[in-house]
Amino acid sequence: MRTRLHFTTLLLFLSICGTMADESLPLAGVELPGRGLCAHRGAMDTHPENTLSAFREAIRCGAHMIEFDVYLTKDKKLVVIHDATVDRTTNGKGRVSNLTFEEIRRLDAGGWKSPKFKGEKVPTLVEALSVMPENIWLNVHLKGGEELGRQTANVIRRRDRLHQAFLACGTAAARGARAVEPGILICNMARQGNSPAYVSETLRMEAAFIQLCGRVSPAFRGFAEKLKKQGVRINYFGTDSPQTLRTLFDLGVEFPLVNKVSSSMKVAVELGIQPHRPVFRDEKSTKTRKQ
Repeated sequence: MRTRLHFTTLLLFLSICGTMADESLPLAGVELPGRGLCAHRGAMDTHPENTLSAFREAIRCGAHMIEFDVYLTKDKKLVVIHDATVDRTTNGKGRVSNLTFEEIRRLDAGGWKSPKFKGEKVPTLVEALSVMPENIWLNVHLKGGEELGRQTANVIRRRDRLHQAFLACGTAAARGARAVEPGILICNMARQGNSPAYVSETLRMEAAFIQLCGRVSPAFRGFAEKLKKQGVRINYFGTDSPQTLRTLFDLGVEFPLVNKVSSSMKVAVELGIQPHRPVFRDEKSTKTRKQ
């Protein structure tokens, strides 16, 4: 009887553990895009860049990847903003690193784009992740070093986004991130370009992504073949030219970064790349819903 009781207790314990694990893991069976468009800072041509409204619009347009930038504030909070200062994209002035989170939070990050976006705030990293679907790539561009890498990796792990988020960063930030989460995905940004040296360096550091840029040449095809053999995905910064997009996809680039998501999506569709249908996590019940 005692043995049977212990066995029953063990089964109950495993059942509870399994339920808890399901609640902390990303959606089972999520399929991430093999290629498509990366919305640079969200839908930045029509919406204020790096804001929640820009991300939601990029998702609505069917983006396959969204790129956004992360800085540390003076009081070590993670905020999503591109520039080292708040001057260009808010109604404030000063360096992000010299301003507290509360000071940045009081700024208007939308009115500069259009009066209809007045009141948009500079989002936190957590807020940005909270509006993202489970099944698109998240291109998290780190504007800082080792400490930023550590903190960002911690947030991505706690928010269960390790399956889809990768850090576009230099060696110091990558080192900090990997100290926290050894398996976190990295895009090598230490030496951007389209050179054999950049490709070789990316392979040596076992990065998951590379970001080519500069002149589009036939050499891209050779780079793509070499990288894909090692499982490295290829981003390209950046273009809104329909012809360049066609050429990049033909040469093996998987995710060009674009500012004009809506018009670029028409080119993608011509090439057989359909707008991505987002799948969201229901944070309260751990179920998902489709948009």
